[in-house]
Amino acid sequence: MMGAVVFDMDGVLFDTERLGMESWLAIADRHGFSDMETFYPSCIGRNNADTKALTLEFYGADFDYDTFCKEASVYFHAFVAQNGLPVKEGVQELLTFLKEQKWQIALASSSNYKSVIAHLEQAGLKEYFSAIVTGDMVEHSKPEPDIYLIACEKIGVSPEDAFAIEDSPNGIRAAHRAGMKPIMVPDLVAADEEMEQLCHRIFPSLIDVKAYLETK
Repeated sequence: MMGAVVFDMDGVLFDTERLGMESWLAIADRHGFSDMETFYPSCIGRNNADTKALTLEFYGADFDYDTFCKEASVYFHAFVAQNGLPVKEGVQELLTFLKEQKWQIALASSSNYKSVIAHLEQAGLKEYFSAIVTGDMVEHSKPEPDIYLIACEKIGVSPEDAFAIEDSPNGIRAAHRAGMKPIMVPDLVAADEEMEQLCHRIFPSLIDVKAYLETK
């Protein structure tokens, strides 16, 4: 039995990756920025600092990233205020199972701490996590392994003794580089040949992840 799982948040616990992309596309369309649907997937799993650097490289140094993000955030939170936070299927069942079986559970999200805590508290999930590591706690987030290494350290497990549950290629790369056993539940980006090589397992849903971990 492995006994430890570190979760990504956006795209794994919540269907917020899709909403994040919709927000960026809407603001890009408002201001006439082209190719956002092509560019956005490269940002999935990265923290704000790395996303900003990538965006300025793609759109140019005069791109007003901070204003763009504020407008996208307004769009995002307006949707959540009206429709609620979209929780992924199987989240409650999987977390309840892990808690009951006394697995160590941590979170490693590239989003900022304030946003992560707000989402977890709104969904009533914060109590499940013994440690929470966020993108503003590391210089470079995924695909670098730092955030996962810190999460494992905080719950007192060796990376090789822990599963990482991810939806994005950047997240899987980070977990693999950390020496963990990455499980991919694809969201916006499908698993390709690289993901098949890096992943311990690939499942279509968290329900399937639960069924697999029940055998460990």
